[in-house]
Amino acid sequence: MFNFSDLSSKLNHIIKQGAENRLTDAQFIVKEINNFKSSQKRADMLIGERYFKGKHDILLRERTVIGADGELEKVDNLPNNRIVDNKYKTMVVQKNNYLLGQPFSIHCGNEMYVKLLTSMFFNRKFNRLLNEIGKDFLNNGIAWLFACYDEQGKFAFKRIKPYELIPLWSDAEHTVLDGAIHLYNVVSYEGKNEGKIIERVDVFDEAGISYFELNGSTLTPVEPYHSDYFIISNKETEQGYNWSKIPLIPFKYNSEEIPLIKMVKSLQDGINTIESNFQNCMEEDVRNTILVLKNYEGTDLGEFRKNLATYGAVKVRCDGDSKGGVETLEIAVNAENYMAILEIFKKALIENAMGYDAKDDRLSGNPNEMNIQSMYSDIDLDANGIETQLQASFEELLWFINMHLYNMGYGDFENEQVEFIFNRDMLINESTVIENCAKSIGMISDETIIANHPWIDDPVLELERLEKQKQKNMEQYSFPFDTKASSDDETNDGDE
Repeated sequence: MFNFSDLSSKLNHIIKQGAENRLTDAQFIVKEINNFKSSQKRADMLIGERYFKGKHDILLRERTVIGADGELEKVDNLPNNRIVDNKYKTMVVQKNNYLLGQPFSIHCGNEMYVKLLTSMFFNRKFNRLLNEIGKDFLNNGIAWLFACYDEQGKFAFKRIKPYELIPLWSDAEHTVLDGAIHLYNVVSYEGKNEGKIIERVDVFDEAGISYFELNGSTLTPVEPYHSDYFIISNKETEQGYNWSKIPLIPFKYNSEEIPLIKMVKSLQDGINTIESNFQNCMEEDVRNTILVLKNYEGTDLGEFRKNLATYGAVKVRCDGDSKGGVETLEIAVNAENYMAILEIFKKALIENAMGYDAKDDRLSGNPNEMNIQSMYSDIDLDANGIETQLQASFEELLWFINMHLYNMGYGDFENEQVEFIFNRDMLINESTVIENCAKSIGMISDETIIANHPWIDDPVLELERLEKQKQKNMEQYSFPFDTKASSDDETNDGDE
C-alpha cells in the first residue's frame, strides 16, 4: 500500500506551510482539490471552454413579463430566440493561427542537433499538438504538457486539460513547480450495470506519481499506488528513475494567466442578446400593433385574440352614442438602431480581444503596407507577449529533450543555444514585398532577401535549390573544347 509519508520533502514542506495547524498529506490534497473546484479561476476556465464550443449563456434565457404583483413572471407564449453569434471563437482561432498556424523554425549552430530536434520531436505531430495547446492557454489562461514515455517506450509529450490540473508553485511568480495534482474522471463498469463515474487523483512530485481515488473528502490509494516517471529495463532487471524537475511544462497566455474570455464575455453576451431581441421583435408582428378596443363584444382579451387569429375578425357593439370599433397604435422596430449598437459591440470585442477585423475598410481597393500594419497592430502586440511566454516554455521543454538525448547516448546538448522563430500568418501585399526584395539585391545578402520573400518558407532549402540551379545552368551552356575532334578535322582538311 502507498504510504503518505513517502511524498517528497518539498511537497511535505508545502503541506506544513499551507495551514495553521499541521495537516496530513491526505487532508492537504483534499483541501487543495476543494479550493480549486470552487475557485473563480477554474470557473473562468470552464466558461472559456464552454463559450469556445458555442454553449453561451443566451441559450438559458427565458422570456419574462411584469406580473400583476410587479414581479417578473416567465411566459411561454412569446418568441424566445437564443442566437449565438460566436465572435469569441473567431478571436481564439484567429489569434492561435496567427502565431502557431505555421510551422516554427529552429536556429542553432549545431546542425546535427537541429536535425535530431526536427526529426524526433518537433515534427508535424508536435505542430498539431502545439496548436491545441494554443487553444488551451487562450481559453484557460494556461496550458500544460506532460513529458513522459508512452506505452511503446517512446519519449512523448501529452496534453493535460488546464481545468483538471492543480499546480503547486514554489514561488509567487509561478515559474517553479514543487508538485501538482491531476484531478480527472474515469468511467467504471461493473457487470451489466451502467457506467459509474469515479474521480481519480494523480499526485506529481519529485519522487514520481502517486495514484488515488476521491470519494467525497476521502482519499484512497489505488493501484498501481506509485510509479517512477520512467523505467530503464534490460533482460534481467528493471530500474525506475525520476527527473530532477517536475515533468509538467506550463504554456501561459500571459504572466497573470488570465484567459481571453475574461476580457470579452460581456461583449459576446451583448451581441447574442441584441441579435436575439431583434429576431424576437420581428416575430412579434401582432404585438408591433397595439389594438385599442371600444365596446368590445366579448368577455376578455384572450377571447379577442383567439377570434382575431382564427377568423381575422371581431365583433364590436354600438350602444347609443358610444360607437364600437378597433383602433391601432403602431410601434415601429427601427432596424438601424440594432445595427448601430451591434456594430459597436463587435468592434469593441475585436479591440478588447486584441484581434483584427478581416473586413476592415482599410483593406478595400489596393491596401498599402502601412494600412495592413495598422490593422494588425493590436494582434501583433499581443503575439509579442505570447511569444515571450512560449520562449520560456520551450526552454523548459528542451531541458527534458536534452536529458532524454543524453540518456539515449546521442550526446550532451544542454549548453547549445537554440532560437525558436514563430512564423506569423500575416496578410501582406506580396507585390510590394517582392518589389522591395528585388531592389535590395546587392545591398544586403541573398540569404536575408530570400528569408523575407513571401513565397519562401525555408530559406536554407531555397539557397540550396538556387545553388543547384546555377550548377545546372553552367553545365547546360558550357562548350568544352574537344582536341581530338579538332585534330581529326585538321588532318582530313590536309588530305583533301
